[in-house]
Amino acid sequence: MLLTTTSTIQGKEIEQYYGLVSGETIIGANIIRDFMAGIRDIVGGRSGSYEQVLKEAKEECLREITAQAQAMGANAIIGIDLDYETVGSGGSMLMVTAAGTAVRYK
Repeated sequence: MLLTTTSTIQGKEIEQYYGLVSGETIIGANIIRDFMAGIRDIVGGRSGSYEQVLKEAKEECLREITAQAQAMGANAIIGIDLDYETVGSGGSMLMVTAAGTAVRYK
C-alpha cells in the first residue's frame, strides 16, 4: 500500500477514487510521563517518552486507514493529513488523526 501526503502519484495514473479513509487514536499520558516532561520543560531537552507515544499513535492511525483502504480495493492513499491535539481535562490525553483518499493506480 502506497501512502503519500501528495494529491497525485508522480508518474502513475489514478484509475479509481474510492473515497475518504480516516483513523483516530487517543492515548492517555500517564503520570510518570507527565512528571518527566515537566522536568524536561524546566531544564530543556526532548521528551523521548512523549515522542514515542506520538509515534505509536501515528502508526496506529496509518494502520487503520490502510486497512480501510485495502477493504475498499485500493492500493494507495493520497492526500494524507496528520493532526495532533491534546484533549481531556488539562490536556491529559494525546490525540492523533489521519485522513486521506483511498485510490487505485495503474
